[in-house]
Amino acid sequence: PSPRELCPCSHKLRSFAVFRQIEPIIVLEQLGSTLFDTALQMVVRDRTANITEPGHSSEESQQTAITNFYMTYNLIIKLTPIIPALVLASLSDRGWRKAPIVVPLSGYLLSRLGLLLVVIFGLPLKLMFAAAVVFGLSGGFSAYWPGVMTLASLGSTAADRSKVMMRVELVYGVTGVVGSLVSGHLFLLYSSSLGNGTVLLSVSTLLNLLCLIFAVALLQVSALPSSYLTVTVQGFLQLYRWCSDETYDDANSSRYTRLAGCFTGINMVNVVLLFAAAFLYDFAVGGAIEVLGSFVLKSPLSWTATQVGYGNAAGCGIFVTSFLGVIMFRKCVGDETMILIGMLSFAVGIYVMSFVTTTSLFYVARLLNLFALIPMPTIRALVSQQVPASRCAGIALTCLQMTLKVAGIVYIPAFTKIYQNSLTWFPGLVFMISSVITVISMIPISIVGCRSAQRQQYEKCSGKTNV
Repeated sequence: PSPRELCPCSHKLRSFAVFRQIEPIIVLEQLGSTLFDTALQMVVRDRTANITEPGHSSEESQQTAITNFYMTYNLIIKLTPIIPALVLASLSDRGWRKAPIVVPLSGYLLSRLGLLLVVIFGLPLKLMFAAAVVFGLSGGFSAYWPGVMTLASLGSTAADRSKVMMRVELVYGVTGVVGSLVSGHLFLLYSSSLGNGTVLLSVSTLLNLLCLIFAVALLQVSALPSSYLTVTVQGFLQLYRWCSDETYDDANSSRYTRLAGCFTGINMVNVVLLFAAAFLYDFAVGGAIEVLGSFVLKSPLSWTATQVGYGNAAGCGIFVTSFLGVIMFRKCVGDETMILIGMLSFAVGIYVMSFVTTTSLFYVARLLNLFALIPMPTIRALVSQQVPASRCAGIALTCLQMTLKVAGIVYIPAFTKIYQNSLTWFPGLVFMISSVITVISMIPISIVGCRSAQRQQYEKCSGKTNV
């Protein structure tokens, strides 16, 4: 008899085991988040529809109000999670592996519930700033995503780990596409007394509640393999412990000797160039996306909720196309070339966005962005390769993440103000500036590529000479 015949319930147990993995958490959270993003965008548009400012048209006043709201909201989202994410990372290091997932999911749920209450009871939109604070204090995406990546890697071998990471990114992107496509249609459903958005937000809140229940009750955490090295914000805490523990190596070693040893053998020129490229590219991409949601709500596009959902789906689709691009390009080109392809893809697409006047042209611009997500993960991989000591890899990547945080603090107000001041004569100016900055960010990567080629040529010639 077959094992299934000997134990008829075994296949049911295997099916149930799927719900104990991290993938259902990713799917539920991303579905809830995509629904929430569309709902928030449309609620902000509706709440600012009647705002007028002296000397400005109704549309200009609305665009100013929308961008001011998102500027404050996104700054809160970026700044408040820093310390909570570090604390949750420390708890994860001490064995509380589910903490960086469960606690942020609680923040997700409360923030979605906050917007639902704003819509149902007609509360002031500014209450969403308080919801953003709650979301940030729970660790937000800064804690949630590293926690997901950590659990996704548990039990995997070093050879399979990259495949696991890519599968997680693919699930995240495909789920985002599906959620965005249905979000606009759900927004148009409403009850007779509560109005647009209540059904959409109710579904979003329910999905986040279900996600939290799965994480608390069903999610299974395996033992962490001894070979696994966390390369997220935990590196910051590791650096602190390393520099403060006088007995780390032996009784006679000093913290300064150990810290100096970390930088021995590091290719500092390449590291600086990679940091500069990452800062500039994140600045360009983040700044453009910061105002894109407001841009599609004004004329001549004047998108409806359904069109907003489709537009968000096009953005999530870039996860899938970038994933396929990495698989395709990795077989024939090096990392530096892959980064340049991704940067060029974004630069061309966002330049076309500067002149978008129709919905069809918008999708042409987004189609040109199909490899735009390749650069940042590849830059992180290159940074880790420049650091020979495995203990310093986490520190280097953490410093890179803090650099990107600084970029976010700068580009949010900068691009918002540029967009507001150019709204009447060239609203696409921000996208053109973003394209130019992206082209500039390609210069450091090109230098790194040339240095790498020169080193390989030198090693090749040295090998021939020795022979």
